[in-house]
Amino acid sequence: MAADLFSGVGSLGIEALSRGAEFVTFVEKDPEVISILKANIKKAGFAKESKIIRADAFKIGAAVDFDGKKYDLVFVDPPYSLTKEVGEGSLLSGLLALLPEQLAAESIVAVRTYKQTELPDRYGRLEVIERRKWGNMTITILRNRTDDE
Repeated sequence: MAADLFSGVGSLGIEALSRGAEFVTFVEKDPEVISILKANIKKAGFAKESKIIRADAFKIGAAVDFDGKKYDLVFVDPPYSLTKEVGEGSLLSGLLALLPEQLAAESIVAVRTYKQTELPDRYGRLEVIERRKWGNMTITILRNRTDDE
């Protein structure tokens, strides 16, 4: 199960579905963008394998359902202007502190930020396992450590 936070038109989540993800939760707050997102999901044929939540991902994270299933993969792709500050007390730090309770053990979080931004090595149980830079962006991959590590 995957989540696409700040999903926009759904590129990351739809790609995950096309590569075999069972289900993707899309979190987006802009109602105009959500109408495009809905159309894209429908056009790709993934309406039954997805859910859209209209909300601020900084506040709710990946929003686990009542059935208790947790996420194996989460894409975090906020606007670059909101990724320049990543230290304690920042919006991104707050989100990354919230996510571990919504994640399965050993799950992966991929965070896309502005190229000059470097995330700290650890956010609670989330630890950086890889960093890559392309063009004007940085992708940081974090792993949700188990409690006994």
